[in-house]
Amino acid sequence: MIHSSKFWRNHFKHNLTLNRVDWSQNPTLSSQEKDKIIYSLKAWQLGETSDGKHLLAAANKYSKNIKDKDYPYAVKLFIKEEQKHGRNLGNYIELIGEKKLKKDWGDTLFRKIRYFNTSMELWTISVIIVESAAQIFYQALHDATNCKLLKSICRDILIDEAHHIKFQNERLHQIFEKKSFYSRAFSIAGYSILFFGTIHAIWLGHGRAFRAGGVDKKEFMRMMYYKFFNSMKFSHAINRNRILSKPADYQPI
Repeated sequence: MIHSSKFWRNHFKHNLTLNRVDWSQNPTLSSQEKDKIIYSLKAWQLGETSDGKHLLAAANKYSKNIKDKDYPYAVKLFIKEEQKHGRNLGNYIELIGEKKLKKDWGDTLFRKIRYFNTSMELWTISVIIVESAAQIFYQALHDATNCKLLKSICRDILIDEAHHIKFQNERLHQIFEKKSFYSRAFSIAGYSILFFGTIHAIWLGHGRAFRAGGVDKKEFMRMMYYKFFNSMKFSHAINRNRILSKPADYQPI
Protein backbone atom coordinates (compact mmCIF):
# COMPACT_ATOMS: atom_id res chain seq x y z
CA MET A 1 0.00 0.00 0.00
CA ILE A 2 1.39 3.38 -1.05
CA HIS A 3 0.36 6.49 0.88
CA SER A 4 0.29 9.89 -0.74
CA SER A 5 2.58 12.75 0.26
CA LYS A 6 -0.47 14.50 1.73
CA PHE A 7 -1.06 11.49 3.96
CA TRP A 8 2.52 11.62 5.21
CA ARG A 9 2.37 15.38 5.68
CA ASN A 10 -0.70 14.93 7.88
CA HIS A 11 0.86 12.01 9.71
CA PHE A 12 4.06 13.86 10.61
CA LYS A 13 2.12 17.00 11.52
CA HIS A 14 -0.03 15.03 13.94
CA ASN A 15 2.86 12.99 15.32
CA LEU A 16 4.81 16.14 16.20
CA THR A 17 2.01 17.15 18.58
CA LEU A 18 2.44 13.97 20.65
CA ASN A 19 4.64 13.91 23.75
CA ARG A 20 5.57 10.35 24.70
CA VAL A 21 8.53 11.18 26.96
CA ASP A 22 7.87 11.57 30.68
CA TRP A 23 10.27 14.35 31.68
CA SER A 24 9.06 14.23 35.29
CA GLN A 25 11.37 11.24 35.78
CA ASN A 26 14.94 11.77 36.90
CA PRO A 27 17.77 10.03 35.02
CA THR A 28 19.12 6.99 36.88
CA LEU A 29 21.99 5.95 34.63
CA SER A 30 24.64 4.01 36.55
CA SER A 31 28.33 4.75 36.04
CA GLN A 32 28.83 1.30 34.48
CA GLU A 33 25.97 1.81 32.02
CA LYS A 34 27.17 5.30 31.23
CA ASP A 35 30.70 4.15 30.47
CA LYS A 36 29.44 1.70 27.82
CA ILE A 37 26.98 3.96 25.98
CA ILE A 38 27.98 7.59 26.50
CA TYR A 39 30.13 8.03 23.38
CA SER A 40 27.50 6.50 21.08
CA LEU A 41 24.69 8.37 22.82
CA LYS A 42 26.47 11.66 22.13
CA ALA A 43 27.41 10.74 18.57
CA TRP A 44 23.88 9.69 17.58
CA GLN A 45 22.48 12.80 19.26
CA LEU A 46 24.75 14.92 17.06
CA GLY A 47 23.61 13.00 14.00
CA GLU A 48 19.96 13.76 14.80
CA THR A 49 20.54 17.53 14.79
CA SER A 50 21.14 18.09 11.07
CA ASP A 51 19.25 21.05 9.61
CA GLY A 52 18.34 18.86 6.63
CA LYS A 53 18.76 21.65 4.08
CA HIS A 54 20.49 19.43 1.52
CA LEU A 55 17.80 16.76 1.82
CA LEU A 56 15.11 19.41 1.50
CA ALA A 57 16.81 20.88 -1.57
CA ALA A 58 16.83 17.44 -3.20
CA ALA A 59 13.16 16.96 -2.26
CA ASN A 60 12.18 20.31 -3.78
CA LYS A 61 14.01 19.49 -7.01
CA TYR A 62 12.46 16.02 -7.16
CA SER A 63 8.94 17.25 -6.37
CA LYS A 64 9.02 19.64 -9.33
CA ASN A 65 9.88 16.77 -11.65
CA ILE A 66 7.03 14.58 -10.40
CA LYS A 67 4.62 17.49 -9.78
CA ASP A 68 3.97 16.62 -6.14
CA LYS A 69 3.79 19.84 -4.12
CA ASP A 70 3.09 18.01 -0.85
CA TYR A 71 6.27 15.94 -0.86
CA PRO A 72 8.69 18.70 0.29
CA TYR A 73 6.31 19.55 3.17
CA ALA A 74 6.30 15.91 4.25
CA VAL A 75 10.10 15.79 4.09
CA LYS A 76 10.35 19.03 6.07
CA LEU A 77 8.19 17.54 8.85
CA PHE A 78 10.20 14.31 8.70
CA ILE A 79 13.32 16.40 9.35
CA LYS A 80 11.58 18.10 12.28
CA GLU A 81 10.93 14.70 13.84
CA GLU A 82 14.61 13.84 13.57
CA GLN A 83 15.49 17.16 15.18
CA LYS A 84 13.03 16.38 17.99
CA HIS A 85 15.01 13.21 18.66
CA GLY A 86 18.17 15.30 18.81
CA ARG A 87 16.64 17.72 21.29
CA ASN A 88 15.38 14.94 23.55
CA LEU A 89 18.72 13.15 23.53
CA GLY A 90 20.51 16.46 24.07
CA ASN A 91 18.32 17.29 27.07
CA TYR A 92 19.09 13.87 28.53
CA ILE A 93 22.84 14.28 28.00
CA GLU A 94 22.73 17.58 29.87
CA LEU A 95 20.60 16.08 32.67
CA ILE A 96 23.27 13.47 33.36
CA GLY A 97 25.92 16.19 33.58
CA GLU A 98 27.59 15.60 30.23
CA LYS A 99 28.35 17.93 27.34
CA LYS A 100 27.02 17.34 23.85
CA LEU A 101 29.49 16.62 21.05
CA LYS A 102 30.16 19.34 18.54
CA LYS A 103 32.03 17.08 16.14
CA ASP A 104 32.35 13.34 15.50
CA TRP A 105 34.22 11.48 12.74
CA GLY A 106 31.22 9.38 11.73
CA ASP A 107 28.84 12.31 11.62
CA THR A 108 31.37 14.42 9.67
CA LEU A 109 31.88 11.63 7.13
CA PHE A 110 28.17 11.08 6.53
CA ARG A 111 27.46 14.81 6.31
CA LYS A 112 30.20 15.36 3.72
CA ILE A 113 28.84 12.51 1.61
CA ARG A 114 25.29 13.87 1.89
CA TYR A 115 26.34 17.40 0.95
CA PHE A 116 27.45 16.26 -2.49
CA ASN A 117 24.24 14.31 -3.08
CA THR A 118 21.41 15.95 -5.03
CA SER A 119 19.67 12.70 -6.01
CA MET A 120 16.43 11.88 -4.22
CA GLU A 121 17.04 8.22 -4.94
CA LEU A 122 20.42 8.23 -3.18
CA TRP A 123 18.99 10.25 -0.31
CA THR A 124 16.16 7.76 0.07
CA ILE A 125 18.30 4.61 0.15
CA SER A 126 20.83 6.31 2.44
CA VAL A 127 18.10 7.25 4.90
CA ILE A 128 16.63 3.74 4.78
CA ILE A 129 20.01 2.23 5.68
CA VAL A 130 20.75 4.68 8.50
CA GLU A 131 17.21 4.58 9.90
CA SER A 132 17.31 0.78 9.90
CA ALA A 133 20.55 0.91 11.90
CA ALA A 134 18.94 3.49 14.19
CA GLN A 135 16.12 1.07 14.99
CA ILE A 136 18.65 -1.51 16.16
CA PHE A 137 20.76 1.09 17.99
CA TYR A 138 17.92 2.65 19.97
CA GLN A 139 16.54 -0.75 20.90
CA ALA A 140 20.02 -1.71 22.12
CA LEU A 141 20.31 1.60 23.98
CA HIS A 142 16.92 0.92 25.57
CA ASP A 143 18.03 -2.53 26.68
CA ALA A 144 21.48 -1.39 27.89
CA THR A 145 20.14 0.60 30.83
CA ASN A 146 17.62 0.51 33.65
CA CYS A 147 17.05 4.27 33.38
CA LYS A 148 13.32 4.76 32.80
CA LEU A 149 13.77 8.23 31.30
CA LEU A 150 16.26 7.03 28.69
CA LYS A 151 14.05 4.04 27.92
CA SER A 152 11.13 6.44 27.40
CA ILE A 153 13.18 8.54 24.97
CA CYS A 154 14.26 5.43 23.07
CA ARG A 155 10.68 4.14 22.79
CA ASP A 156 9.53 7.46 21.36
CA ILE A 157 12.31 7.37 18.76
CA LEU A 158 11.58 3.75 17.85
CA ILE A 159 7.92 4.56 17.18
CA ASP A 160 8.93 7.40 14.89
CA GLU A 161 11.62 5.40 13.10
CA ALA A 162 9.15 2.68 12.11
CA HIS A 163 7.10 5.32 10.30
CA HIS A 164 10.21 6.93 8.80
CA ILE A 165 11.32 3.67 7.20
CA LYS A 166 7.85 3.07 5.76
CA PHE A 167 7.81 6.63 4.40
CA GLN A 168 11.18 6.10 2.70
CA ASN A 169 10.37 2.58 1.48
CA GLU A 170 7.27 3.89 -0.26
CA ARG A 171 9.30 6.63 -1.93
CA LEU A 172 11.92 4.12 -3.09
CA HIS A 173 9.13 2.03 -4.63
CA GLN A 174 7.79 5.04 -6.51
CA ILE A 175 11.27 5.85 -7.81
CA PHE A 176 11.74 2.20 -8.86
CA GLU A 177 8.45 2.19 -10.76
CA LYS A 178 9.93 4.52 -13.35
CA LYS A 179 13.11 2.47 -13.89
CA SER A 180 13.82 -0.14 -16.54
CA PHE A 181 14.82 -3.68 -15.55
CA TYR A 182 18.54 -3.04 -16.15
CA SER A 183 18.44 0.30 -14.38
CA ARG A 184 16.92 -1.39 -11.33
CA ALA A 185 19.63 -4.05 -11.38
CA PHE A 186 22.42 -1.43 -11.49
CA SER A 187 20.71 0.55 -8.73
CA ILE A 188 20.47 -2.45 -6.42
CA ALA A 189 24.15 -3.20 -7.02
CA GLY A 190 25.01 0.36 -6.04
CA TYR A 191 22.72 0.24 -3.01
CA SER A 192 24.47 -2.94 -1.86
CA ILE A 193 27.90 -1.31 -1.95
CA LEU A 194 26.59 1.70 0.00
CA PHE A 195 24.84 -0.62 2.46
CA PHE A 196 27.94 -2.77 3.03
CA GLY A 197 30.18 0.23 3.70
CA THR A 198 27.68 2.01 5.93
CA ILE A 199 26.89 -0.89 8.24
CA HIS A 200 30.56 -1.66 8.83
CA ALA A 201 31.29 1.99 9.60
CA ILE A 202 28.40 2.06 12.09
CA TRP A 203 29.58 -1.11 13.81
CA LEU A 204 33.16 0.20 13.95
CA GLY A 205 32.00 3.34 15.71
CA HIS A 206 29.31 1.93 17.99
CA GLY A 207 29.93 -1.77 18.50
CA ARG A 208 30.46 -1.30 22.23
CA ALA A 209 27.04 0.31 22.74
CA PHE A 210 25.36 -2.37 20.61
CA ARG A 211 26.99 -5.09 22.68
CA ALA A 212 25.87 -3.35 25.89
CA GLY A 213 22.31 -3.79 24.66
CA GLY A 214 22.80 -7.45 23.83
CA VAL A 215 23.53 -7.09 20.09
CA ASP A 216 26.81 -8.62 18.92
CA LYS A 217 28.33 -8.04 15.48
CA LYS A 218 26.82 -11.18 13.95
CA GLU A 219 23.33 -10.27 15.16
CA PHE A 220 23.69 -6.64 14.03
CA MET A 221 24.71 -7.73 10.54
CA ARG A 222 21.90 -10.32 10.41
CA MET A 223 19.26 -7.76 11.36
CA MET A 224 20.62 -5.15 8.95
CA TYR A 225 20.66 -7.60 6.02
CA TYR A 226 17.10 -8.62 6.88
CA LYS A 227 15.93 -4.99 6.93
CA PHE A 228 17.79 -4.11 3.73
CA PHE A 229 16.43 -7.02 1.70
CA ASN A 230 12.94 -6.36 3.06
CA SER A 231 13.21 -2.82 1.68
CA MET A 232 14.34 -4.16 -1.71
CA LYS A 233 11.50 -6.70 -1.72
CA PHE A 234 9.02 -3.96 -0.79
CA SER A 235 10.09 -1.96 -3.84
CA HIS A 236 8.84 -4.75 -6.11
CA ALA A 237 6.00 -6.44 -4.24
CA ILE A 238 3.72 -3.55 -3.27
CA ASN A 239 0.32 -3.13 -4.92
CA ARG A 240 0.90 -0.41 -7.51
CA ASN A 241 -2.72 0.55 -7.84
CA ARG A 242 -3.46 1.26 -4.19
CA ILE A 243 -2.60 4.89 -3.45
CA LEU A 244 -4.22 6.68 -0.53
CA SER A 245 -4.64 10.37 -1.17
CA LYS A 246 -7.72 11.72 0.59
CA PRO A 247 -7.38 13.52 3.93
CA ALA A 248 -9.94 11.05 5.36
CA ASP A 249 -7.43 8.25 4.79
CA TYR A 250 -5.18 9.60 7.53
CA GLN A 251 -4.76 7.41 10.57
CA PRO A 252 -1.77 6.38 12.66
CA ILE A 253 0.07 3.58 10.91
